[in-house]
Amino acid sequence: MTTIKKKALILDDSVTMRSMVAMTLTRAGFDVIEAENGAHGLQQISGRQVDVIISDLNMPVMDGFDFVRAVRERPEGRGIPILMLTTEARPEMKLKGKAAGATGWIVKPFDPTVLLKTLARVIP
Repeated sequence: MTTIKKKALILDDSVTMRSMVAMTLTRAGFDVIEAENGAHGLQQISGRQVDVIISDLNMPVMDGFDFVRAVRERPEGRGIPILMLTTEARPEMKLKGKAAGATGWIVKPFDPTVLLKTLARVIP
């Protein structure tokens, strides 16, 4: 019997940050897809099923809020957990994220253990 790997999409304009998150998730058994901004993220998930999305907020081309709203507008995107992984810690930004459709919020720099525990809570 084979187990099906969970798929995660990581969006961040920082190659270093994407690599750090990808390494954490790959070690935990995830298949990882990467994108450098929201528009690229939408292209990456088009026609693919992902189990979770981890998105930065401040990115060029399309920021995290616009990306989350665009995913939530798609029927297949309504049930995907989306975590914001960002340097933004202000309560009003978290509220704006929740209003856009984000499932959770983690402030950078991130603790890999906290990230994995959060994923375990939000992925069905």
